[in-house]
Amino acid sequence: MSERLLSDLDSYLNTHLDGWVEELVELCRVPSVSARHEGIEECAAHVCRLLQRRGLAADVLPTDGHPVVVGELAAGRSKTMLFYNHYDVQPPEPLDLWLSPPFEPEVRDGRLYARGAKDDKGELIARLAAVDALHAVTGSLPCNVRWLAEGEEEVGSPHLPVFVEQHWERLRCDGAIWEEGGVDPEGRPLVTLGTRGLLYIELSVRASGRDGHSGEANLIPNAAWRLTWALSTVKGQDERIKIPGFYDGIPAPTARQVAMLAELPSPERGLLATYQLDSLLLDRTGAEVLAARFQPTCNIAGVTAGFQGEGAKTVIPARASAKLDFRLLPSQDPAAVAGRLRAHLDAKGFPDVNLRVIGCEPGAFIDPDDPLVRLAAETGAEVYGQPAQLVPLSGGTTPMFLFAGRGVPIVAPGVGYGASNLAHSPNESVRLEDIRQAARHVARLLLRFGEG
Repeated sequence: MSERLLSDLDSYLNTHLDGWVEELVELCRVPSVSARHEGIEECAAHVCRLLQRRGLAADVLPTDGHPVVVGELAAGRSKTMLFYNHYDVQPPEPLDLWLSPPFEPEVRDGRLYARGAKDDKGELIARLAAVDALHAVTGSLPCNVRWLAEGEEEVGSPHLPVFVEQHWERLRCDGAIWEEGGVDPEGRPLVTLGTRGLLYIELSVRASGRDGHSGEANLIPNAAWRLTWALSTVKGQDERIKIPGFYDGIPAPTARQVAMLAELPSPERGLLATYQLDSLLLDRTGAEVLAARFQPTCNIAGVTAGFQGEGAKTVIPARASAKLDFRLLPSQDPAAVAGRLRAHLDAKGFPDVNLRVIGCEPGAFIDPDDPLVRLAAETGAEVYGQPAQLVPLSGGTTPMFLFAGRGVPIVAPGVGYGASNLAHSPNESVRLEDIRQAARHVARLLLRFGEG
């Protein structure tokens, strides 16, 4: 890559940033909350138009759930890069904590505030900006480009595996640029090499035909207590999950993964500040904080039972429910974990506690020695002026396994900046500067990828 070419790309990205910010504003105005099927069709059509505007042959294709947007721009090159994004977003609640309405984007102090500004609409726009700049400066793209934008990532991508299987020839690629990338709080680019799996379930129990008067609490069974006792059998205060066989077959981190962890700065101080804590769980400090990602989790995401309004209402809840998510290692089968949990509840005397699987998604590892990983690290260092950090495993989950399992190398340069984006929380935002920097990174990565 010549210095003149890179300078021209940077100049184009600097000059046209406002236009991409406006595109992001328009995209974030469409709610697209997958959990409520809100604005889904409208947002899929909007994303399709964004791709078509760049000359991609793009379609909105149906699934048994939310539609998927697929696009392709054949540049006559030997190699093909696929972009994976999702157009759905998390629910914005609690609304009272937003400083501006979540679907009325607002720019303040160099940041765009809106639900989806970072996760994942900001990532999508930054990649479109890179494509625009390459087209404008070189007249073409250095590789063929394919796009996959789904509408169910925030609910576990339940229909994507079948879709990918059915449309694999249209999605086949030599490498993929995934969602959810960025830099750490010190501005060092992150190259994350895997994701944990996810099992999301709902446990529910009905103890009686209707809510009762609490004066009969020594006679009428209480669903909230029943659920609480069931939950207490699943995990102990030592954070160990008590489902028999849960930890079977989980390997220790490899020597290479341990070495990568040793090179990374601990996020301990940032987590303590962000969440206003005095200490982390199990008093983890230093290197233990990142190493914790190699341990699976069981999290109670929400509990519902009885009266929850202002004041008092003395009732015995007839029904109670809880939503739980398990973050799993790539070696764990989420469906098998669900089966073990069902057997565990039955064995502990809770056959009446209903278990409903909401999301079930395996994890994946990416080979740290793949050439695409090296290119992502090298171009990231060029853009951000600091060595890239290789992160062996993300704490979150995304359907990376669908491509990694087919041998596709995956990297994720993106618009994140430490924990400051507040994705999934009120006041989600993205720094405008990070949109520009991510576009610079993606443009350079495509150039180097096309040369290989």
